[in-house]
Amino acid sequence: MPANWLILASGGLFSGILAGLLGIGGGTVLVPLLVALGYSPVQAVATSSLAILITSISGTVQNWRMGYFNAKQVLYLGFPALATAQIGVYLASRIAPYILLAAFGLLLLLNIYLVDLRKRLVAKEPHATQTRINPLMARLGTGGAAGILAGLFGVGGGVIMVPLQILLLGEPIKTAIQTSLGVIVLTAISASVGHTLAGNVLATEGLLLGLGGLVGAQISTRFLPKLPDAIVSLIFRGFLGILSLYIFWQAWQSYSSLS
Repeated sequence: MPANWLILASGGLFSGILAGLLGIGGGTVLVPLLVALGYSPVQAVATSSLAILITSISGTVQNWRMGYFNAKQVLYLGFPALATAQIGVYLASRIAPYILLAAFGLLLLLNIYLVDLRKRLVAKEPHATQTRINPLMARLGTGGAAGILAGLFGVGGGVIMVPLQILLLGEPIKTAIQTSLGVIVLTAISASVGHTLAGNVLATEGLLLGLGGLVGAQISTRFLPKLPDAIVSLIFRGFLGILSLYIFWQAWQSYSSLS
């Protein structure tokens, strides 16, 4: 259906722009889009994983070509994320959907607070950018938390990786975004392989979304270094605020359907 193909490519383009600009996987955009087009939730999550893999690889390769890719930082966050994602999957199957969604909405609001907290700490004490936590442990903890969220909420984990890198590691927001995008490559590979083996991935739809995302990520990763940190921070926090309202609405819809 050509009309659907255009919608899918456009949705992929938008998610790719968000991925490169905010360091998120894009599943928060792609999964609702696919469900709205009539695909089952499991097909939506699985196909989104394939698209996210293409998008995140595209953005990460571009960051590497521009000299903004640190493999060691990505691996420190990526390996614990892969391990703890299974914990999130286990927990997700035992929590009511509306509680799960409401918890995710609260998490997004917490992340806005964490980014603001870091700004206040730096303004009050310039040396606050030097973390008092062992950097290795902070990276393992950040990656581990991102993995749990990836399994629990079906997201890449960037919504928690970026604020925690800023707060615990003292990373500038642009560096945190670039590292987060690299980690999402690893988590997307794991998710895509698992869903492909289970027969849940729709290849044509996933490739259309991924190709759109590839273009979007190329645009935003080129544009990101030129933006002031304050603007990037404002866009990131604004997106989290809008997304939290959407998630709370979804939680209410899920709760209402039980009545």
